Amino acid sequence: MLISQARAASTPGQQAENAPQPIASGDALRIAMPAFASNPFFPADGSGDDGIDMELAHGIAAALGVEPVFDRSAATFDDIVSQVSSGQADMAIGKLSRTLQRGRSIIYSRPYAMLRQGLIANRLNLARIAQGKPAEQIVRDFSGDLGVIEGSSFATYAATTFPHAQIHRLASWDLIIDAIRNGTIDMAYRDDFEIKKLMVDDPSMTVVARSIT
Repeated sequence: MLISQARAASTPGQQAENAPQPIASGDALRIAMPAFASNPFFPADGSGDDGIDMELAHGIAAALGVEPVFDRSAATFDDIVSQVSSGQADMAIGKLSRTLQRGRSIIYSRPYAMLRQGLIANRLNLARIAQGKPAEQIVRDFSGDLGVIEGSSFATYAATTFPHAQIHRLASWDLIIDAIRNGTIDMAYRDDFEIKKLMVDDPSMTVVARSIT
């Protein structure tokens, strides 16, 4: 969860001019959230109000005594950060990770979920690359095709975490899963919660892929 960060001012006049406005605008709290789903945190736009982040957003609005107004137009995680930093939204919530770039324009709340990084690999491709070596050893110097979601923190960190990999930025998690299935990419980089959830929700993935967490 995050809110906009007021620009620092060097003089009393500038400080007054740039003083932060109340978080809630009038009788509404404008909340940016991605259009896509990330269960159990939030559903897709138009699919109801179930989810951990939805409940948290409603609770914050209730505590402020205002109505929550959700903007679900964002196509990526970075887009909801931009909505807050530009003043289009009062706050954003939606399984956001911290990055230095985001922290330049917004303020994060205290984390309410801590998720580890993880990888999912196409089994055949991994076996070809590994040639009998442990998967963990391959990861350290991975130079194959790596998929990440465009506009996510993993897209930001991929180049430094895997400097030798060929980075493929795809528009959605579903497209990345398809690419893992058909072997278009060797591995995908996301949090281990989503990877483990995928394996449980779709057991057929265990035939073509394996997790590395």
